[in-house]
Amino acid sequence: MGYDIPQSISHGSLRAQDEENRRIREISDKLHSLCRVYEAQCGVGEQNVTHFEIEQRVAEKYAKEHNIWLPMEKVFSLGVPGPSGNENDTYVGEEYIYKVNNLLNCGGILNLLEKIIIHNEVFPETYYTLSAFTGFDGRTVMPIIRQKRIANAEPAPQIAIDTYMAAIGFYRDSEMGRYSNTQYEVWDLIPRNVLRDSDGDIYVVDAELRKL
Repeated sequence: MGYDIPQSISHGSLRAQDEENRRIREISDKLHSLCRVYEAQCGVGEQNVTHFEIEQRVAEKYAKEHNIWLPMEKVFSLGVPGPSGNENDTYVGEEYIYKVNNLLNCGGILNLLEKIIIHNEVFPETYYTLSAFTGFDGRTVMPIIRQKRIANAEPAPQIAIDTYMAAIGFYRDSEMGRYSNTQYEVWDLIPRNVLRDSDGDIYVVDAELRKL
């Protein structure tokens, strides 16, 4: 038993991760462009409208036009309600876990999409897909992200997390759960966010990340 990259990673899954990152990047670029158009059209008349609010309106319109809008009353169809945290409400299905992100910690939709792309680059074995958007019409909009469910797993010990991160080229910081290499900084990698399955493979299911 070792703490190498999980054996479940295949060329097929890496291709799927790359394709999803391209898709998320395309959506992010389109939303960014639509936000600029919205801001230009607002002019002086809506100076009190924040960029966060503009993202909300643009994302809602985009999601409905591209059939990736899930009405709030249908969210429970995603799965059985699971643990909820400060940032996500979770819904557990047989194969996947869906996370409805309230954007409290990431500062907006575009920031969250960038974080997802970075997670997928660093931890492809637990890559996210952007499943849909949900919310209340004309009000709050929340992204729904999907992640493969890791069966027969439990929180990983911190020493196992340290060993795993070293194996994929990260150096441990003096702060517990924080690591970096020449490209990325990753933190909040503590047992509640990292799983170890029955084969001893490590899976990072949640993390804070940024490019250096």
